[in-house]
Amino acid sequence: MTNYHLSWKTWKYKIKKEWSKKYSKINISTKKEAEKLAKKMCENSWWWEVKIHSKNWKINDSDTVAPWNDPCPPKDKVH
Repeated sequence: MTNYHLSWKTWKYKIKKEWSKKYSKINISTKKEAEKLAKKMCENSWWWEVKIHSKNWKINDSDTVAPWNDPCPPKDKVH
């Protein structure tokens, strides 16, 4: 199992499956909309986590998507 990465590039948000060379979805205008779409993509496939990158490419947040359970969940202050 792997993850989807949500990143900011050229003034729009983009979603890419981990280890993939191409973006799955591009040109999403808001972060909230991009997060919702990435989580929906995870629910419909065997992927289990959305990693949200900041504008400087560091991972700011990650969110495990149902039905998967995080074996060692941190105290999430964002969601």
